[in-house]
Amino acid sequence: MKKNFMFKINGASIVSDRYELLALPTGKKLINTINAHSYNMAQKDDFFAEALNNGDALIPDGISILKAYKWKHWKNAPKERIAGADLFNIEMERLNNNGGKCFFLGSSETVLSLIRKRAAIEYPNIKVVTYSPPYKPEFDDDENRNMIEAVNRENPDLLWIGMTAPKQEKWAYQHWNELNINCHCGTIGAVFDFYAGTVKRAPIWWQQHGLEWLYRLIMEPRRMWKRYIIGNAMFLWNILGEK
Repeated sequence: MKKNFMFKINGASIVSDRYELLALPTGKKLINTINAHSYNMAQKDDFFAEALNNGDALIPDGISILKAYKWKHWKNAPKERIAGADLFNIEMERLNNNGGKCFFLGSSETVLSLIRKRAAIEYPNIKVVTYSPPYKPEFDDDENRNMIEAVNRENPDLLWIGMTAPKQEKWAYQHWNELNINCHCGTIGAVFDFYAGTVKRAPIWWQQHGLEWLYRLIMEPRRMWKRYIIGNAMFLWNILGEK
């Protein structure tokens, strides 16, 4: 019989705030993010739901997640939104203070080149290593092996995976036991582009007022309208169905 791993917010082990994130133990930890878009996808994709349910930490990257707890009066609500970019800043600052190696897996060589240049200035104590996988929906066995071997060869102190959701979460979860690392690994998608400067992140005011999604919709209406207009309505419908 097929096992159903449908993701539910109520009861999920979502990180409450930045203090809890900072207190996350060292060692091999898989950190994922959850927002309305990824929540909707996890209702239809069992393996994605399984990946989210079985990571070591799940951060509330989306004001919709906080509002869902409030609407439904659920206990253990997260205290604040923690965007993927916030996770990135926290982890990079910590590594820079101690010194070490960071591996970026994903995106194009153009984006990765911009990341290397910026990180060299902002995080001088971090050695940045990058790998750009083929741009395709699924990787074959050789491509997966090459990526795993590249990470293992470098043995980084921090690993970022940026392939967009749900591809990045599923890839990390599927190959987790093959990655011989002893560090935090974050699946942060769009943060690669934000940090490279190829996609502009919403100004601080929009972020603080839970309107980053609206800013992205305004900036990229053709690409984002389904995700934020249809997707937000679908999120409300799905949340109403949760107990």
